[in-house]
Amino acid sequence: IDKTAANPKFKTLNKQLKKYEKGLFILRLVQCPYTEKNVNAILESVKAKFNLEANVINLQDANAVQQSPCAFGTFCIVYNGKILSHHPISNTRFINIMKKKIK
Repeated sequence: IDKTAANPKFKTLNKQLKKYEKGLFILRLVQCPYTEKNVNAILESVKAKFNLEANVINLQDANAVQQSPCAFGTFCIVYNGKILSHHPISNTRFINIMKKKIK
């Protein structure tokens, strides 16, 4: 271990959030059926319950994951520049979060 090395740290993620200031964005790395199922359910709720459109961004490579506004690089939901979830969530959890955001 190099005792003179700098401590590890996360990137400043606020810069990446600027791209997602208006609207609802779901960033994902398609890696498991759980995420696929939940994103499809969330997309249905976005339209039916909140009358919104979601922008789904499929992260295709390591660079795209590194540019994600979330430290958990495989999943993120951003609404109007605010991170709603930095990890996979269920549709029910998404609905509960959105109800608090849209009052």
